[in-house]
Amino acid sequence: MSIPYNPIWFGYQINIHLVLEYLAFFLGFRYYLYLRKNALDCISNANRLSILLGAILGAFLGSRIIGFLENPIFPTEPLQWIQVMNAKTIMGGLFGGLLGVEIAKKIIGEKHSSGDLFVFPLILGIFIGRIGCFLSGINEFTYGKITTFFLGMNLGDGLKRHPIALYELFFLFILFLFLWKIKSKVKENGLLFQYFMIGYFTFRFFIEFLKPNTFFICHLSTIQILCVICGLYYYKTIFNLFKNAC
Repeated sequence: MSIPYNPIWFGYQINIHLVLEYLAFFLGFRYYLYLRKNALDCISNANRLSILLGAILGAFLGSRIIGFLENPIFPTEPLQWIQVMNAKTIMGGLFGGLLGVEIAKKIIGEKHSSGDLFVFPLILGIFIGRIGCFLSGINEFTYGKITTFFLGMNLGDGLKRHPIALYELFFLFILFLFLWKIKSKVKENGLLFQYFMIGYFTFRFFIEFLKPNTFFICHLSTIQILCVICGLYYYKTIFNLFKNAC
């Protein structure tokens, strides 16, 4: 199998990344429903629906805005408009979804934390999506810089590059196991979600140095700047983690 992987099914070339992206949404949501069914949820069905709508809207806008800022193209032709509309990133989706949830909770007056139920479905969804990114090779901006590192791979342009998507798959697997192990010990509601966000955004901050990014401010990419913003958003939790570690 060569990368990019473009399978032919029933005489049609399939966009495997798009297929896995839809599968990620479907399985992630089904996993969320399963966890909610088997968990004691202190948030009412009506409020949970409002929170979900806030998360979806925030994730949609956040993924597009950060996707555009990651590689800004100001459209002058119809094709460029399509490229702008298709530009998206999971990082913007996560942080935009977070803000969407907080805004929705403010509107409906919900005081309880709502993120913990999303943690493992999110990791599952991102994991499946990243398989699609890997199989897409250089067709998706998840490939790394040219390297002589022994893990370097030909992702479609004949050059050995860091397989960033594979690195992330390994990290997500470890993160899932770690959070699953500590979830029963985390007593504060919403803290597990904060650990997920801090862990994932920290990983993405450092892995971005291995990508051929456009660096804007202080030699940081748009994604890295977003990671810093996320760290500032959760500064109290990060401070407590360092305090307990010491």
